[in-house]
Amino acid sequence: MKSNLAQRVRTLMGGAMLGLVASASLSTALQAETGSVRVVFTKAGLIVGVGGGRGVLTFRGGHYPFRVSGMSFGATIGASTTELVGHALNLRSPSDIAGTYSIAGVGGALAAGAGSVRLQNALGVILQLHGVKVGVELSVSVGGVTVTME
Repeated sequence: MKSNLAQRVRTLMGGAMLGLVASASLSTALQAETGSVRVVFTKAGLIVGVGGGRGVLTFRGGHYPFRVSGMSFGATIGASTTELVGHALNLRSPSDIAGTYSIAGVGGALAAGAGSVRLQNALGVILQLHGVKVGVELSVSVGGVTVTME
């Protein structure tokens, strides 16, 4: 009878521990939120492309300005300006958007074009952006983008 009671206590304790672990991971996922992002990025290059711009994160009713800088290496020629809008996923605070985002892709614009991009930083923030590119640019490149808060 004692061993039956001890077994029940162990089962209850194990279930309670499993419940605590599950609720901790669930609350972490539930705490992550989504913000709106607007970025204007200008890029120019011949083999090496260099660009920069500014953006605004709208999150929890506040507006948080940031700078964007980047460089790509590959077959890049021309110049363009891109206006992107979209979402920043998995935010816990506005500063989570800061960091380095890796990108690899193929793109181009002649007079005007449209495109989309999905990037992720080391904190797990995902930028899902789409927009219009204006200018003359052709690129097949690998590069990175760095976001810093102003």
